[in-house]
Amino acid sequence: MDRTQGQAEPVEQPATAPASAATASAAAGPAAASTPAPVARIVTLTAGDFTLTVNPVDGSEIEPRRPGTGGTAPTKRDAADRSARGAAARPPALPGPAAPAPPFLAREEERERLVRLLGRGRSVRLTGPAGSGRSALLDAVAADCTGLAPDGVIRLSGYGHQQAGELLHALYAAVYEASAERPERTQLLARVRDIGAIVLLDDLEMGGSALDELLRATPECAYLLAATPDTRAPSDDSHLEEVFLGGLGRADCVELLEAGTGRPLTEEETAWAGDLRFASEGLPLRFVQAAALLRQRDERNQSSAEDDDDEPGVFEERPRDAAFVALPTLSEGAAPAELLASRVSESARAALRIACALGGEMPHHAHLPALVGDTHADAAVAELLGCGLLTPVGTRYRLAAGVARQLEEAGFADTAAEEARTAARHYAWWTGHASVTPERVASEADAVLAALAGADVVAAVLLARTAAPAFAASRHWEAWERVLRSGAEAARKAGEVAEQAYFHHELGVLALCEGRLDRARAELEASIGLKGALADKRGTVAGRRALALVTDREKAGVEVSPPLRLEPPVAAASGTASEAVTTAVPAVSKTAPTTPVARVTPVAAVAPVVPVIGRAEAPTTLSEVFEEAFPLDPKPAVAAPVVPAPVRAAQPRRKPVLLAAAGALTVVVLGTVVSLAMTGSDPETPAGGVGPAVSSTPTAGTSGGAGSVPGTGGNDPAPDPGTTAPDASEPAAPEPGLSPDPNQSPRTPSRKPSSTQPSRTPSSTGPTGTSSNPVPTPTVTQPTTPPVPTPTPTPTSTTPANPSATA
Repeated sequence: MDRTQGQAEPVEQPATAPASAATASAAAGPAAASTPAPVARIVTLTAGDFTLTVNPVDGSEIEPRRPGTGGTAPTKRDAADRSARGAAARPPALPGPAAPAPPFLAREEERERLVRLLGRGRSVRLTGPAGSGRSALLDAVAADCTGLAPDGVIRLSGYGHQQAGELLHALYAAVYEASAERPERTQLLARVRDIGAIVLLDDLEMGGSALDELLRATPECAYLLAATPDTRAPSDDSHLEEVFLGGLGRADCVELLEAGTGRPLTEEETAWAGDLRFASEGLPLRFVQAAALLRQRDERNQSSAEDDDDEPGVFEERPRDAAFVALPTLSEGAAPAELLASRVSESARAALRIACALGGEMPHHAHLPALVGDTHADAAVAELLGCGLLTPVGTRYRLAAGVARQLEEAGFADTAAEEARTAARHYAWWTGHASVTPERVASEADAVLAALAGADVVAAVLLARTAAPAFAASRHWEAWERVLRSGAEAARKAGEVAEQAYFHHELGVLALCEGRLDRARAELEASIGLKGALADKRGTVAGRRALALVTDREKAGVEVSPPLRLEPPVAAASGTASEAVTTAVPAVSKTAPTTPVARVTPVAAVAPVVPVIGRAEAPTTLSEVFEEAFPLDPKPAVAAPVVPAPVRAAQPRRKPVLLAAAGALTVVVLGTVVSLAMTGSDPETPAGGVGPAVSSTPTAGTSGGAGSVPGTGGNDPAPDPGTTAPDASEPAAPEPGLSPDPNQSPRTPSRKPSSTQPSRTPSSTGPTGTSSNPVPTPTVTQPTTPPVPTPTPTPTSTTPANPSATA
């Protein structure tokens, strides 16, 4: 019979009644190429704070969720809905008469222990090698645990999941009614925390921190985790009970063989079963396959008496000369895949070749007629399952443990490239058909991904383009991301720029929905660049809208700066950013040691600038302000270099007032000081009592003139009338409150005047007598009046030129 998969021209198919609607649509797949393109399915979802519109034609569009839409907590499913969903999570029923299930043997002790631990709320890890009957034990435990938890018993498959995120979404979808919502991580964790159920997780492939995340997210759930010994072990803090599942005993193995063959075993077959148990460690899968070998042997040997008596006809498939078939060898019993595959039908062998090309994944039985080219090929799955070559995994079937390797060695993988290309083209048509729901595509995700990985670039681009919107609409986003990445790589290799831009846009939208902003920005920018090169205006606008949402999310994630405070500024820590403020600091210079120089230094806050003159701290008393502003010992002024005026910071208002008051008071005090200093340096009053004499040349103190006082110099004043002449032997006491003038020459100290009135010496009113100096010195006499200090402006020199100006 001609094979029709992947052909563009319509091929007539025999009119048969399909087993289901999916079978009819799959069987008509090759003839659908000449039909008009189906209407695109546009699905709107709520993903966190966004509204996602999945458009298979122009790409997905994302926008912020409108106020008042979504965000409400969904309701939980009732018992009937959970039961129907649990039945849908099991592998599909196969066409034809139902095959008898293998008996459940020697597992009662483990079954009771698991039910007891789960009833106490404990989580258990069931460890056993592949083919040890873990799935059958989970089915028995699920039947015993019905009604123990408020949310019932939930069956999940962990095959292909290395992270806990997708399993949490699957658990959420099994308990809550939310068909058009995929919550973000925060909402997801908040809702699954309230789930109280017994979760049976088969084919677990994760451990360590990922398993801890799953257990911490659902504290009200009790888990039964079925895994193989090579699966990563859980962490020490997981507190999981360990139950190991071993092989069967000799008697149980013989009983399983007799149930599979439907007759008692002979002595030779019983001995062969004992040797097989020793070689296979009593795994139940090996004895299911051994029972299939014995059934095929019985058919070959014509064990029926009626067949021995009848003459073989011309149209019978049984050969005319039947040869006796012996028992399989021990090696054939331990690895029976090749021998079993050689004795099944041609359609079953074609299905095995397709499964080898898809990495062990067996397509749904409704797809086999289109893939194999035989309308009765859907019965091949039941035939292979009865031989032990297939095993149930979640909602599908795949090759049993070790079967894929044995078939590859037998040559079943020689046509893997052709089979994968055929499967990719078939799934590209099927996933894009309007009658196929996204949930149905999600159940076939593993086979679609396997076909995508093994197909050529052209078929891979076509399949990824049609399957990606279906995975997005079904909320199976892990498969959506894998399809998009495979499609982007295939489009790059094939040179399809438009398809490559589409895949990058979808990856950016997916990353934005999941909160990965850096990845979303990179993917959207790549998509915008490619669409700009293609002059795709509509696609560029859609990409820029999504990129604007990324920018808004990035800005929303930045912490708001704290408000300004009126407290005193705190010194900033080293290494923090600060504002540059100009302050005045002393600069070391040879010409001007105290010249302030403007320097820009980073400070944490603007603070008042205190002039640095002679102290490291700001003055606190009025005397310190006077001392710093007007030093008593000024140094000679030196020409300072011209420097730009420093920019002074804002100062408090009270300091200029204090400085003004201090300046006024300082002027008064300084005038008094200067006046007293000038009084102490007046020339001596003559003996005649007229006044001091001013001469152009100094007069010797020993001149003996009439205007001089014995024992004093010529510059000393005459004693008052009411005082006695000072004694030259006593030192002169300094006047209180005065400091010595550094600009005057030292004077001879005089004695303190006494309280008695001295006798005056008469003198002439004319000019003074001549001394030993040949040059006459004119003098001017004035009345001897004590000087009265008055406040005057600051003089320009210490010694006045005219003594009468201070009188």
